[in-house]
Amino acid sequence: MPLPIAELHLHIEGTLEPELAFALAARNGVSLPYADEDALREAYRFEDLQSFLNLYYELMAVLRTERDFEDLANAYLARAAAQGVRHAEIFFDPQAHLARGVEMGTVVEGLWRALGPSRENHGVSTRLILCFLRDESAESALATLEAAGPYLDRITGVGLDSAEVGHPPVKFREVYEAAAALGLHRVAHAGEEGPPEYVTEALDVLGVERVDHGLRSMEDPALVERLVRERVPLTLCPLSNVRLRTVDTLADHPLPAMLDAGLMCTVNSDDPAYFGGYAGDNLDAVRQALGLTGERLRELARNSFLASFLEDDEELRARYLAEVEAYEFPLA
Repeated sequence: MPLPIAELHLHIEGTLEPELAFALAARNGVSLPYADEDALREAYRFEDLQSFLNLYYELMAVLRTERDFEDLANAYLARAAAQGVRHAEIFFDPQAHLARGVEMGTVVEGLWRALGPSRENHGVSTRLILCFLRDESAESALATLEAAGPYLDRITGVGLDSAEVGHPPVKFREVYEAAAALGLHRVAHAGEEGPPEYVTEALDVLGVERVDHGLRSMEDPALVERLVRERVPLTLCPLSNVRLRTVDTLADHPLPAMLDAGLMCTVNSDDPAYFGGYAGDNLDAVRQALGLTGERLRELARNSFLASFLEDDEELRARYLAEVEAYEFPLA
């Protein structure tokens, strides 16, 4: 029985396993430039964030219909539930789909066919977070938020992802102000490849409540002190960090130092089909590589539920936290 956790940094498009990619390609008459599933897996050898993103966007071509997005989400939920995920706050990238002629309604309605009954079908509660692509224009982000208008009853918050360097948070001030006015939660990727100044800017300019990644915050002691003081959660993705070369090996990961500093860290999978592991795999990996104790793992799980956007159901949050406290780690 795995440790109960919430997953707060998960791109649903990044859960597209080769088997499902080929199945959807066949269903939709899409030709993939790979001989078979093994050849596609071989393509998952990234040199950096950009080389990953190139493949990530290429494979989105197989996602065409509501049924495709429903199947994608259900496949993720089944895998996540098996690894202890009890609550998932799921990112999606509508601009990448709109650019292909796939309408916002197709994406949201399709995902919701899986997320709506996710507690009944998978034992996982869910929230949906619309992400803006930071390498697209601010005007495109505003148009995307406007297009999401009819579906805001199903969208909990907004986020900011894709290539970070050269696209500072301030670029998206206006769309984040609009999202805040709509009552949406705000998160953003910052301090993964970009500098710690991007984390500060995400807090001060975008008003984010959580920082996705935030690894490079450790380079700025004053920022670390602020994040600790304000209890700003950081959604770390260890296996992703290794695959995208932001850390050399898991043994080099700053997670223990971040926890020692008092930072409210969580462990997540990011794009698990591409980075070699789902949420439970990431926890197991850091436990082994960094020698984390059971109590440290419990702290990470506790943080994940405390950082969740569950203020509309505090009873559910309390139930999840009670599961974390009651969990008995297996004997070594």
